[in-house]
Amino acid sequence: MKASSIKKFTLFFGLIAFTDLIAVQLGFPILHSLAKPLLMPVLAAMLYNTGFIGTKKIVFIGLFFSWWGDIFLLLDSRGSLFFIAGLACFLTTHILYIFYFLSIKNQAPSLLKKQPVWIAVILSYGVGLVILLLPHLGELKIPVTLYATVISGMLLCSLHIYYKTLAPANIYFILGAILFVLSDSLLAINKFYQPFPMASVGIMLTYCLAQYFIIRGCISSESSAMSTQE
Repeated sequence: MKASSIKKFTLFFGLIAFTDLIAVQLGFPILHSLAKPLLMPVLAAMLYNTGFIGTKKIVFIGLFFSWWGDIFLLLDSRGSLFFIAGLACFLTTHILYIFYFLSIKNQAPSLLKKQPVWIAVILSYGVGLVILLLPHLGELKIPVTLYATVISGMLLCSLHIYYKTLAPANIYFILGAILFVLSDSLLAINKFYQPFPMASVGIMLTYCLAQYFIIRGCISSESSAMSTQE
């Protein structure tokens, strides 16, 4: 995809994300319900326009499940089943992103092998988050624990491929993974542990940036691979 096309999609996505954040902050639920479901389709269109080939299909499907997750979470005030459905959709997205990261293979060493301390750091974070939330989860103890395990795995996989992917894709992937974990953590803390000011804005901002960076990483990685083959 040409840089000009990426810029156009980025501006369009940024405009929708900004509109959604304003709607969340100022309390315009109708505008939020209109803007939020447009976010993932715009990123999917940006990815599709780079050529719907190879392992990018995995990420594309991940965006599809994220889109459904967004819709279900918009409806979670109507019943806990909507939240559980949203959780399941985003769990699927994270699993698909793990598959995508692990599909990137070459002879370069794994960052986790060179710096195994990151494994301990991320696993400690995941365990700490679960311990914090556990007394407040009720019947959701197992699903939330599973979710925390998977998002920690997704972040570890983004670090695993750091040396296996050229810049700036490797930076995009790590930023996206960190922000996704942060977004999910904020959501969980606000919902189960302690509501805090501007939580919804923080959750949406980190979520939008996370998905955008992962898609940019995917586009950059595929472009680098094609250039290498040529």
